[in-house]
Amino acid sequence: MQGKTVLITGASRGIGAEAGRVFAAAGANVVLVARNRDQIQVLASSLGENAIALACDVSDFAQVELAVAECVNKFGGLDVLIGNAGVIDPIFHLSSADVASWGKAIDINLKGVFHGMRAALPVMRAAGGGTVLTVSSGAASNPVEAWSHYCASKAGAKMLTECLHLEESSNGIRAMGLSPGTVATDMQRVIKASGINAVSQLDWTDHIPADWPARALLWMCSSDADEFLGTEISLRREDIRQRVGLT
Repeated sequence: MQGKTVLITGASRGIGAEAGRVFAAAGANVVLVARNRDQIQVLASSLGENAIALACDVSDFAQVELAVAECVNKFGGLDVLIGNAGVIDPIFHLSSADVASWGKAIDINLKGVFHGMRAALPVMRAAGGGTVLTVSSGAASNPVEAWSHYCASKAGAKMLTECLHLEESSNGIRAMGLSPGTVATDMQRVIKASGINAVSQLDWTDHIPADWPARALLWMCSSDADEFLGTEISLRREDIRQRVGLT
């Protein structure tokens, strides 16, 4: 990744923050994006001069477009886009779902992914290619009690990634999704506190560390992952973990 530039949404914590560390260690220029700049500025400062922090609400296309423009102005291009920003709270059944909160999840988890793709594509196409990775979930393919907003948005983002591959692979755009399984992040604390569905009953030790999906995302930028272009990779698969180098 030496000399390459990666933009990571939802980079203030969890998988996004770990991805920032992993890509920076691999030599990449790292653009950390989150709504709260103060949180990501601390991380950016720890990563050195080749990392910057940008405040950006991915549900607002104008802000995403500006973040991509700032990325290009600072580092000269954009090689990898990681659509990681996502929310799951509040957790509620359909019968009691708050309409505004349900819609906000769609704005962040689904429209946020589209906004990133739409803003990055002109830059990547002009450069002759790039890699777009979407952090997905098993919820994209399986219904989960009280997660209708999360399941629906992740399913949509999964299909968006497949559509991107269909339309842009001939232009050198590599598109894939990563379904990491349950990860030891703050999101799991929210899920645990809800006490709803089987996922909330898992022990903390059942979750994989956040650097595992971060390292998988780095591996997905390599040609070794090309056979999975246009698909969603499950980090639950032992053969995938072995290829990434996870133990």
